[in-house]
Amino acid sequence: MKRIVAAVLTASMLAACSSYSQPMVDTKGVDSSRYSQDNYECEQYANQVSPVGDAAVGALGGAAAGAALGAITGALVGGVSAGTGAAVGAAGGGALGLGGGAVTGVQNQREVYRRCMAGRGYNVLN
Repeated sequence: MKRIVAAVLTASMLAACSSYSQPMVDTKGVDSSRYSQDNYECEQYANQVSPVGDAAVGALGGAAAGAALGAITGALVGGVSAGTGAAVGAAGGGALGLGGGAVTGVQNQREVYRRCMAGRGYNVLN
C-alpha cells in the first residue's frame, strides 16, 4: 500500500513540474522580428501563471475530500479504523488533486498565451 501511495505521489509531482507546450501560430505573411518579440512577451505573461500554485490548491482540496471519504469508508466497512481510512484517503486524494491542479495550471498557461497572441492579431491554430 505504501508503494502505491509513493508511486502516485511521485507521478503527481512530476506532472506538477511539467511545462506547457506552446500553441501553434500561423506565421504566414507575418514579420518575423515582430513575431519573435510578441512571442517572447506572450510567453512571459504565460509564465506568470503558476501550475505549482494550482497543484498545491488541488492537493489540499483532494486531501481534504479523500480524508473525509476514507474516514467514512473506514468506519462503515470495518477492519480499518476511521483514522487509517482518513490517512489513506488523504494521501490518495492529495495525489490526485495535485496532478489535477498541475494540469489545470498548464492549461491556464496555454490559455494566457493564446489570448495574448490572438489579441495581437495572430491566428492561433490550437
